[in-house]
Amino acid sequence: MTTIRNIVLVHGGFVDGSGWQGVYDHLIADGYRVAVVQNPTLSLAGDVAATHQILDTLDGPAVLVGHSYGGVVITEAGNHPNVAALAYITAFAPDKGESVSSLIADPPPGAPVPPILPPRDGFLFLDRDKFAASFAADVPEAQAAFMADSQVPWGIDALEGAVSEPAWQSKPSWYLVSTDDRMIPPAAQRAMSERAGSTVSETPGSHAVYVSRPAVVAAVIAQAAESPGGRS
Repeated sequence: MTTIRNIVLVHGGFVDGSGWQGVYDHLIADGYRVAVVQNPTLSLAGDVAATHQILDTLDGPAVLVGHSYGGVVITEAGNHPNVAALAYITAFAPDKGESVSSLIADPPPGAPVPPILPPRDGFLFLDRDKFAASFAADVPEAQAAFMADSQVPWGIDALEGAVSEPAWQSKPSWYLVSTDDRMIPPAAQRAMSERAGSTVSETPGSHAVYVSRPAVVAAVIAQAAESPGGRS
C-alpha cells in the first residue's frame, strides 16, 4: 500500500482559493500533488461540480480538504470515486439534509455571531470593519485587511444548499478544530467532528487558521494521506 499523493483543497465562503498558498507550499515541499478548487460559491451544486472537475483529472486517490463552507462541499463531493479520505479544517461537516443555513440557525447562548450583512442581490458579505476580529484575528493586520477588501460574494443558494449523502458516512475523515474560531464555535466543531467519527486534533487559531498556521494544517492533511484509513 502506498501513501496518497493527491491533495485537493476547497475554500469556504467569502474568500477564494489563494488563501491556501501556505498550506500548498508545505504539501508541495513534502512531495504531494496539490490542486486548489476555485469555487464559484453561487450554489452548492455548482461548487460540487467544480470540485468534481478537478477530481476527474486525477490519476489516483485523493484527500479532499475543505475549510469552513468548503466542508459542506467536500461532504457532498467526497462521494466521488477518486476521494479516499476527507479533511475538515475548522469546517462545517453536515449530515444528510443539513446546510450552513440550518447549522447556524440556532447558535448557543453567548456564542459569537458572524458579522454577515443583509443579503444584497442574493449574495452575502461580511462586515468589512468586523472581518479581521471575526475571521482572521491571528492574521497580520495588512493581510486581514486585504482579505476583507477582496471578499468573494457568497450566494444564498450556497448557504442554503443541503447535503444529500454525507461522504463521511462511508469514508474516513480528519478534523482540525480551531479553538479561537469566532465564525464556527469550537463546541460546534467538536460536535460535528464527533458525529462524523473524525480523527480530531485541535490548535489555537482563528477561523483563518489555514492562513495563519499553514504548517499545522498541512500536517493534519498529511496524516489523512498517510494513515491506514487513508491509503490506497
